Amino acid sequence: MKKIVEQVWDYTKHAKFYEYRPNYAPATIDMLVALVQKNQKKEIIKVADIGAGTGNLSIMLLERGCEVVSVEPNDAMREIGVQRTKDQEIEWIRATGIDSTLQSGEFDWVTFGSSFNVMDRVEALKESYRLLKPKSYFSCMWNHRDLNDPIQKIAEESIIEFVPNYTRGVRREDQRPIIESHKELFDNIIYIEEDFYFHQSLENYINAWRSVKNPYWDLETKEGEELFGRITQVLEQRLPKEFDIKYTTRCWSAKKV
Repeated sequence: MKKIVEQVWDYTKHAKFYEYRPNYAPATIDMLVALVQKNQKKEIIKVADIGAGTGNLSIMLLERGCEVVSVEPNDAMREIGVQRTKDQEIEWIRATGIDSTLQSGEFDWVTFGSSFNVMDRVEALKESYRLLKPKSYFSCMWNHRDLNDPIQKIAEESIIEFVPNYTRGVRREDQRPIIESHKELFDNIIYIEEDFYFHQSLENYINAWRSVKNPYWDLETKEGEELFGRITQVLEQRLPKEFDIKYTTRCWSAKKV
């Protein structure tokens, strides 16, 4: 079957490690669901979860009574998501975030969980606008490592030791400017930020790093594996075997004009 994602964002080799990532802060998702329910004046809201990956956000939405359609172009990621949600009422679609193939004006909410940064954001906003009912909401969110957390500081120092020019890309940026620059599509921006702690073993923490797609260590190459191996060695020397680690869920939402 032909791939429908660019090679630079091909997560096939990373998919099996997504289970080691922390999920989004529950209270943030609760608040967003309540916002959309109140806005639409109904309890069961229909959500298009774009770039759904292996289903982390989709599952949280299902648990809160949402009707979910999950869009994921990567076959390996989507297959895991389908398996994880096999006993639940959910539809999985093989498509991209800028050409979802879904019907126009059918959704109360469009969500991007750690996916808005891997596509053309302007085109993704346009596609979200097309999918949404009038005055409905778009949301994009990420979990960010708290770089002031002692564990994360050690991890950051260990990475920079081998990758001095390390940056965290678009996912770390404030998304307000890109949304504000398209006020013909979305306005009334809401920003939510919530800290939380996640208990991880050192092994699982390193596996979570294997789910990350970045230009510094490509795990599909010998050089990338060697670099990641050197970073891993340092982490194993410097970090305890288990720890509670701080993350922050950051989410930008806006209402369709």
